[in-house]
Amino acid sequence: MSRTGIAFSRRDSSWAGDWFRTTDKLLMMLVFALIGCGIIAVAAASPAAARRLSGTAFTYDSLYFLKRQVMWVLLGLPVLLGVSMLPIRLARRAAVLGCGVFGVLLVLVLVGGTSDGATNGATRWIMLAGIKIQPSEFLKPLFIVTTAWLLSLRFEDPSLPTMQLSFGIFAVFAALLLMQPDLGQTVLMGAIWLMQAVLAGMPLLLVGLIILAGLVGIGIAYVTLPHVADRIDKFVTGEGDTYQIDKALDCFRAGGLFGVGPGEGVMKFRLPEPQTDYIFSVIGEEFGIITCLFIAVLYITIVVRVFLSLLDEEDPFIMLAASGLVAQFGLQATINIAVNLKLAPSKGMTLPFISHGGSSFLALCLGMGLLLALTRRNPFLKASPYVERWRGA
Repeated sequence: MSRTGIAFSRRDSSWAGDWFRTTDKLLMMLVFALIGCGIIAVAAASPAAARRLSGTAFTYDSLYFLKRQVMWVLLGLPVLLGVSMLPIRLARRAAVLGCGVFGVLLVLVLVGGTSDGATNGATRWIMLAGIKIQPSEFLKPLFIVTTAWLLSLRFEDPSLPTMQLSFGIFAVFAALLLMQPDLGQTVLMGAIWLMQAVLAGMPLLLVGLIILAGLVGIGIAYVTLPHVADRIDKFVTGEGDTYQIDKALDCFRAGGLFGVGPGEGVMKFRLPEPQTDYIFSVIGEEFGIITCLFIAVLYITIVVRVFLSLLDEEDPFIMLAASGLVAQFGLQATINIAVNLKLAPSKGMTLPFISHGGSSFLALCLGMGLLLALTRRNPFLKASPYVERWRGA
């Protein structure tokens, strides 16, 4: 087929043709499948979420959250595809620069940030040009790529203090996040950094000491942050106000294996945040446990696909960055699903590409775009000037 056709010919050595052939198309299709599932799930959750807000200044519109989700998808897809087309060197530089920018915004959140009204008084948002964004969401993928770049320098010169420098950057961001407070994002970023550091050659003794320090930190948070203590106590003892998780489990019970049908859910109207934190429970009620398992398999397949593709990766930066990005993606999905199933304490963490949300969805598109850019390869493709330019040669 010609270059003007729908498909790209193998002889097409143009920039667009090389991008299409080198991109992991299965990975991209899996991501698109999740985004499609997300639109359907938000459509199911939108009436319940809209009704919960109808008593405020919000004007009731049963499709309000669905319309907004479609808008975020239309904004996010160009970000995902555009970032996936970046040469590796340019993607790395952009991530390092973006990490600095959103790090500054994280500081500004403490100065003039706002709350979304559902985070126990936590201040995590900031208004920029009339747009409300959550800097910590964007910081996660950018931080992962930045630390991957620093840690990869150890393979060129082991004497460089890149391990200490990357930990220092994490410590600064962790302190800023805890001031919001946001323990969940702090733990997630810390776990990803530790994984990258282990892959970069951190001694196991030091790994043990850091894990011990992290547990001590969680203990301090339990003592000093009432909402953290409340959530852990409810999870461990099952006593106190367990309304959220009780209603989430009621959704799964009502849905059974195959669900009650699209739009037929009743228990979802009693769920807190059905369009974000507890959207997996909405899926369970209306589409059943079988569909929930299908979505879980999609996440597992994405994670396994990326790690398998990295088995023969020789570039330390690509290996560290890609493994960190997909681990963050997988851990976030695992935490959200575990909370919905009462396997983990309640935590306001969205289900990637499924939950409604602007900052979360756009940041996930940014992270997945970086992951697609880093995993582009085709051993059967004869190198062209465009491929060499993409690899940063």
